[in-house]
Amino acid sequence: MLQDTATTENKYKLFIERVSASKLVWGLKDKHGWANLTSTENDEISVIPFWSDRAYAKACATNEWKGYVPTQIPLAEFLESWCVEMANEEVLAGVNWDANMFGNESNALNLAIDILNQLTTINSAIAFLNYKSINEFITEANESIG
Repeated sequence: MLQDTATTENKYKLFIERVSASKLVWGLKDKHGWANLTSTENDEISVIPFWSDRAYAKACATNEWKGYVPTQIPLAEFLESWCVEMANEEVLAGVNWDANMFGNESNALNLAIDILNQLTTINSAIAFLNYKSINEFITEANESIG
């Protein structure tokens, strides 16, 4: 299990690094909406999976997600709209899952904060609609988490 935890954590870190650099997040979408499923830890909680690369998303477009298409989400939109709304609805983010649906299930605001901190670390600017700066977004997200 330790190796699985290490692998999951490495895929999470890779996600943070790559989406911060590319300013894109990938999801799977079909005509009915975005791919999602229930948490492996609590079957009352929904999880929406996201990937750092189109190829990773495409590799998961099998079985119940056959016919879903990798679809990009601009990073600012992902942070402001997706992460905030998911946190409000208590939906988790699945991060860089593999084709066996193995990967991290993360609180959406914690994920947003990790991405925002990485953007600060690499000194990368990003324009938001609802926040004046990365620091303002981090402060408000931390207050929401409590």
